[in-house]
Amino acid sequence: MKKIKDSPSCLTCSIAKTCLFRKLPPDELEKIEYEKTVHFYKKNNIIYREGNRINGFYCVHSGVVKLYKTGLEGKEQIIRFAKAGNIIGYRSILSGELACTTAKTIEDTVACFIYGTKLIEMVNKHAPFAMELMKLTCKELGESNKYILDIAQKTVRERLAEILLLLVDGFGLDDENILQISLTREELSNMVGTATESVIRLLSEFKADKVIELKGRKIKILNLKQLQKISNI
Repeated sequence: MKKIKDSPSCLTCSIAKTCLFRKLPPDELEKIEYEKTVHFYKKNNIIYREGNRINGFYCVHSGVVKLYKTGLEGKEQIIRFAKAGNIIGYRSILSGELACTTAKTIEDTVACFIYGTKLIEMVNKHAPFAMELMKLTCKELGESNKYILDIAQKTVRERLAEILLLLVDGFGLDDENILQISLTREELSNMVGTATESVIRLLSEFKADKVIELKGRKIKILNLKQLQKISNI
């Protein structure tokens, strides 16, 4: 991790116009611009670790970060991915608790760090910002509740199909219908909540059924409707 001298400006950043910072007035963005620090993380760098105390939160400017919990024997359970415009680490600031997840980059990433005291100040001073943050928290809680339900009631095949659809929704497809995020088979299995061997087998089945096409880590979606049908959403 290293600091960036020519850091992106909150006042001109296109991300600030689309994420929850859009609910802040220009003078507040100026304060954030003055107080924040911008860091560059290489691929596979840890931003913060589960169980550690963090004194601020991060806004992802570019790159992708995976948030995961560590279970028995060190196995990861991926909770979600953060991309440009997403904030991470804020829940620990609001709750005053230790970090509940580990944040690790899966691509080279630029992230802006903002002290937790600033977050609390913005929540107290700006009702639209506080409401937007509340909506974000509720959305993430809803996703967690849905995941618990899926684990309990869906087959691994259905869960893998649903995860692929979520990745399509979150990261999109290129002109060749290839997912715009590259994950290892282990990372996919950590999202689905199953063994890596099971994911490899199921991906091969999807390929044989002409639902997807595999090119190394890249996954090309051939039949989106069939994937939706398999997911049983």
